[in-house]
Amino acid sequence: MLAVQLEPQWGFSYADVAAIAKTAEANAFDALWVSDHLLWDDDAVDRNCYEAWTLLAALAPVTTNLRLGTLVTCNSYRHPALLAKSVAGIDALSGGRIDFGIGAGWKDSEYRAYGYPFPGIATRQDQMVEAIQLSRLLWQEERATFAGRHYQLDAAVCAPKPAQQPLPVWVGGHGDRLMRIVAQHGDGWNMVFGRTLEELAGRHKALDEACVAIGRDPAGLRRSVFLFVAVLDPGQDSAALVAEQVSRLGPMAKRFFGAGRAVGLVGPADQVAENLRAHLALGFDGLHLLFPYGHEQEQIARVAQSVRPLLG
Repeated sequence: MLAVQLEPQWGFSYADVAAIAKTAEANAFDALWVSDHLLWDDDAVDRNCYEAWTLLAALAPVTTNLRLGTLVTCNSYRHPALLAKSVAGIDALSGGRIDFGIGAGWKDSEYRAYGYPFPGIATRQDQMVEAIQLSRLLWQEERATFAGRHYQLDAAVCAPKPAQQPLPVWVGGHGDRLMRIVAQHGDGWNMVFGRTLEELAGRHKALDEACVAIGRDPAGLRRSVFLFVAVLDPGQDSAALVAEQVSRLGPMAKRFFGAGRAVGLVGPADQVAENLRAHLALGFDGLHLLFPYGHEQEQIARVAQSVRPLLG
């Protein structure tokens, strides 16, 4: 799976995102996934940040083959029963093109701004597990009853059901407990960006071991990785592009470029392709590519024309 990753918190208009989605589809990308945030930073008072599932619902009728998903939905921001119903409806209206990525949440500034409780990571992960369990009940059963520690259902009805049976659930994260959760509850695993190949190999090993421990074949679990990519012209210095991104997004933009540079994904097409192949060789079957803000359509075309033919 070759996917475009978008950060709605960066300030896109709907027209921007629709154009990017159409460009991705025209260039035979498999998917477009979006992050789930409520604001970019405390100063972003006039910067667009479309809610993830609203945006995916709006993209469904303007795309045909492109799969749509989240990397990843923050479980804490919505009651999971209502979220599950929304996801089922969007999958139905898209003709079965939704991938449900879910995570335990991390951006405490958003929790604080919107008044959501921010318990410790163990509690947030427990809540996420219950959310996955009750979502599957709602998607599959005529009436769903669930008695969890954090969430309860009493003969709840979810109609329409998802067009996909089963609807794929991707769990995002990287910790040891998260690997055990993925092994037990996930159809796929999303790995966060900014990790070396050695660190990624260690996470694959931990996930394999977690699967074996519960009697699951590790080969049956899909795996994807979130990467920052900038395909440059031969000899092009990225400094001007970094300066432009910092001017548009602030100092945090350097973090994305730094992560891409560290694994060789900021550079000419042959270098980018070589390092994407290295990620595929680790066992990932999905590449979620985040491009410099405002250059998405250009970068999609560059990847399609000059990088993808080198991936093998």
